[in-house]
Amino acid sequence: MTPQEKLADEAGRIAALQRYDILDTPAEGAFDKITALVRNLVGVPISAVSLIDTDRQWFKSLDGLDATETDRKVAFCDHAIRQAEPLVVPDAQLDPRFRDNPLVTGDPGIRSYAGVPLRTPDGYNIGSLCAVDTRLRDFGPEQVAILSGLAPIVVEQMELRLLAERDGLSGALTRRAFVAEVDKHIALYIRHKRPAALIMLDIDHFKRVNDSHGHGAGDRVIEAVSALCRSQSRPSDSLGRLGGEEFGLLLPETSESEAMVVAHRLRDAVERFEISHQPPLHVTASFGVAVIGHGRLNSHAWIAAADAALYDAKRGGRNAVILAPQDTLRAA
Repeated sequence: MTPQEKLADEAGRIAALQRYDILDTPAEGAFDKITALVRNLVGVPISAVSLIDTDRQWFKSLDGLDATETDRKVAFCDHAIRQAEPLVVPDAQLDPRFRDNPLVTGDPGIRSYAGVPLRTPDGYNIGSLCAVDTRLRDFGPEQVAILSGLAPIVVEQMELRLLAERDGLSGALTRRAFVAEVDKHIALYIRHKRPAALIMLDIDHFKRVNDSHGHGAGDRVIEAVSALCRSQSRPSDSLGRLGGEEFGLLLPETSESEAMVVAHRLRDAVERFEISHQPPLHVTASFGVAVIGHGRLNSHAWIAAADAALYDAKRGGRNAVILAPQDTLRAA
């Protein structure tokens, strides 16, 4: 497919965006530093790392304005991704594409815009790095060159996020990447009331495995339990390694009763599983389950609720599943 054909390949573009798994993730310093740099070097009041989803513009970083997303129909960035070269709009009030745009006629009163497409290594424009001014101006070659030099760095940061997302031993998400997934589903719950559940699990007596059989055996247990959990999960679920022998499993679109079924199925599977070793190893695991809701609308609170249930299971004798109490959910 030629570069020109990729500009018209919306399905491929959305797939390229989704591979980064970045939409609705929390702010990150690497991206915020770039938008702050654009504001200072280009001399604009607003700068953004803007990503175009199917029907919205979502900001991974927005410096100078308080917003998280807009409708795609009003996004200047939606025009920037349709061309290979930077999009420069000296006067939005005179441009027929933008003069009636509510972002021009109302707040924040965009007058001038310059945006450079964020092009993935496989050639898709998934968003833009842009400089926005509320006054009339013409972005000169040097200022466009600054944006053009920084835009690939934005994409490199997105690529680095992918490399840093997986734990090398277990193949599960790192703690940071898992928490980002939790935050994403909290945002979906706040916006659309989409249900979700969180399962925390901890391998019982893991220190005993290391002490009796060596750390190599312990590593094999971590690998085996992680692989078993993935094999018992749906493609939409997310497994993360949160500590040495502690894992989290995020279940989108899952009710409390459904999550308990999953947790009990995993507990049974771990207990029955024989891990290749001489001699073969058998372990058990303890589980805590918490559904999303009122009082659990940040990742720390939601994970803490599931963690508390997990440690109730461990204190109660291990190899058990405990549901976090719903006292804090009554107002949901």
